[in-house]
Amino acid sequence: MFLRSALVLALLWALPVLADSPLIGLKRIEQASPWKAVGRLETGDGGYCTATLIAPDLVLSAAHCIFEKSGKRRAASELMFRAGFRNGRVEAERKVLQTVLPEAYQYRGGDWLTRVANDVVLLRLSTPIATHIIDPFIVEPRPMRRGEVSVVSYGRGRDSLPSLQHTCQVLDSYRGAMVMDCNTTFGSSGAPVFRRDGTKTRIASIVSGSVEIDGTRRTTGMALPALVTRLKAKMIAEGAPPKAQLRRIGVGTRASGGAKFIRSGGS
Repeated sequence: MFLRSALVLALLWALPVLADSPLIGLKRIEQASPWKAVGRLETGDGGYCTATLIAPDLVLSAAHCIFEKSGKRRAASELMFRAGFRNGRVEAERKVLQTVLPEAYQYRGGDWLTRVANDVVLLRLSTPIATHIIDPFIVEPRPMRRGEVSVVSYGRGRDSLPSLQHTCQVLDSYRGAMVMDCNTTFGSSGAPVFRRDGTKTRIASIVSGSVEIDGTRRTTGMALPALVTRLKAKMIAEGAPPKAQLRRIGVGTRASGGAKFIRSGGS
C-alpha cells in the first residue's frame, strides 16, 4: 500500500495531458503495414499476449505472458510468435527457442512496483525473420519519464487484428515503473509503447497491465533501455542454443486456430 501511495503522489506532479486519440483497428493493408513487426505471442493452451520483433531473431513481450496461472514457467517450445497477425493471416510466424527474464522478476510475491518494472521477457526465435519481410522496431535508448506516445495492441474484443492508439500519455514514472492513460485491455500485455521523434518511432516501454488510481484505471509499463541491454547479455550468458539460420518464407502465411488472452493486472 505504501508503494502504491508513493506512486499516486508522484502522479500528482504529472504535467497536464493532451486529449488522447481513439483506438483504430488496422483493417487495411496500408494501415497495418508500418506495424507488422507487432504480433501475437501465443501459448500452447490457446492464450496470447501482444509482442514485438526488435531484431530478426528477438522478440519483446511481458514476462507474465510465459507463465501458467499456477505460476509454472512455460517452456520456450510452447510459445509461437505470429508477426502481423490480422484476420487469421500473418506476415511471418516462428517458434520460440529461448526465453530470458530479469533476475528481479517474480510472477508471484515481491512488491508490486518491482514486478511491474521488471515485467519483460526477451525471446529468441527458432529462425530469424528476414528484414526484407519485416523491419524490426528499435528500443528507444533514452529513458522516458513523461510525454506523448502511441500503442499498437491486440485485446479482448479485438483479438483478430491490431489496433493503434496514435496518441496517449505517459503520466509519470517511479522506480522504473511507468503509468499511462493509454487504452489497453486483456490481451494487450506486452504491447509496444512507441515514442515518436520526428520520423523515428522507437519502443519506449511495453504494457505490463493496469492499476486503479483514485478510481481511474491506468495502464502500467516499465523503463526499457537498461533492462533490454541486461536481458541480451543474460541470453548470451545462459548459453543460447545454436544460432538460428535464416529461413526465407513468403508473406501472408495463414495462421491456424483462435486464441484466448492472458490476464495479469487487467491486461
